[in-house]
Amino acid sequence: CAWSIERPPGDTAGCTFCHTSSEERCSTCHQRHQFDPAVARHSEQCKACHWGKDHRDWEAYDISIHGVVYQVNKWNPQEFDFSKKLADADYVEPTCQYCHLRGGHHNVQRLSTVYTSMGMSNADRGAPLWREKRETWVSVCDDCHSPRFARENLQAMDEACKDAGLKYTETFKVAENLMLDGMGEPMPKDLAPDWSGQHIWS
Repeated sequence: CAWSIERPPGDTAGCTFCHTSSEERCSTCHQRHQFDPAVARHSEQCKACHWGKDHRDWEAYDISIHGVVYQVNKWNPQEFDFSKKLADADYVEPTCQYCHLRGGHHNVQRLSTVYTSMGMSNADRGAPLWREKRETWVSVCDDCHSPRFARENLQAMDEACKDAGLKYTETFKVAENLMLDGMGEPMPKDLAPDWSGQHIWS
């Protein structure tokens, strides 16, 4: 993808572990040595790829109230029966899979909102392009919450993404100006390059 090619290797190091042929392998989520749907229904399976500075999805989930309740109760079969199909699951809290693989389908992005990375933080989230995705997102939350609660939280996240996007843009401009002024120096050539052969910037 163009966004990957144009970014520094350090920003995309985590991407290549998933967004290559591995994303088409069942073992990415189901594990090669223990191919069991019950294993794939644990949120930790998503952590293998969705963590770190490029997209900190696992960290965000893990410290959320949903993630905390999941961590406390995940080994209690009365709270989380991972032997049940996702369509039949009655979890005390949502897992990544409960929301994103809803009904047992494998299109994870079907249940997502406006993508917030890669320059999308200031996108018009009310645009018709996103309306259906956002209404679907609200319908997932109203399994447990009211639609009003879901929409208010979606709006709050929109505002947070907008604010973060503006701060990111300001910070990037500072770094760009430092580079233009000759103050942003690359890592010395005698230090080891990263996995792609490119030198990481200090």
